[in-house]
Amino acid sequence: MIDLHSHILPDIDDGPEEIEESIEMARIAFSDGIRAMVATPHTLNSVYINRYAKILHHVEGLRDELAREKIGLEIYPGADVHLCVGLFEKVRDQDAATIGGKGKYMLVEFPHQSIPDWHGSELFKLKINGITPIITHPERNSVFQQQETYASELIRMGCLLQITAMSITGDFGREAMECAHRLLINRQAHVIASDAHSSGNRPPILSQAVGIAARILESEKEAQEMVIQRPRAILAGLPVEVPAAREAGRRKWWFW
Repeated sequence: MIDLHSHILPDIDDGPEEIEESIEMARIAFSDGIRAMVATPHTLNSVYINRYAKILHHVEGLRDELAREKIGLEIYPGADVHLCVGLFEKVRDQDAATIGGKGKYMLVEFPHQSIPDWHGSELFKLKINGITPIITHPERNSVFQQQETYASELIRMGCLLQITAMSITGDFGREAMECAHRLLINRQAHVIASDAHSSGNRPPILSQAVGIAARILESEKEAQEMVIQRPRAILAGLPVEVPAAREAGRRKWWFW
């Protein structure tokens, strides 16, 4: 599997403080079947400013440590980029990193409790400059939870949606879980990622969520595509195939 969203780099954001914790996270990920992980520290969120050069430097350091520990997890650069005014210009100036540094896909994080009125113009500017926004964990945003139309609008704009493994399993609460399940049912979720921050409370584990997704989708193949084929294409900067989204409204929640 490939994990497109993780906070595994040490001492760069609210992920691990020490390299030992990063190494333990890598061990957990590898044991879960993850073979490649994109390190995506927060940036442009008024707390962290992590430019591409800084992220790449940290990635190279972690790669060296994992090689010494003989952990076969590949690490790639990226960023969890907070939606802001002038977003494309910041990417152009390398203030924000695209996935793998290829300039084709970028994680974009919305505020947790709102969707700015100007979000469409900023995302459109990315699209016309060849960058596909991947909206991170929309199921944890209260507006997405209450208004199903936003997911449809973003997909029509050409965005992809990434849902978090722990939302699918219910670890982020009922509202996030129900929204994640709804996005899966409606074929509006395109990638499952861990958004891991630690080896304990928020570990890099995908397998349990993928199993639940397979039951919701009634297709193991579709669930696997969200953690293998589609992330592989995104990491390579290649076009991705996504299923046709269904009309919102079907209600069937899953509980374990």
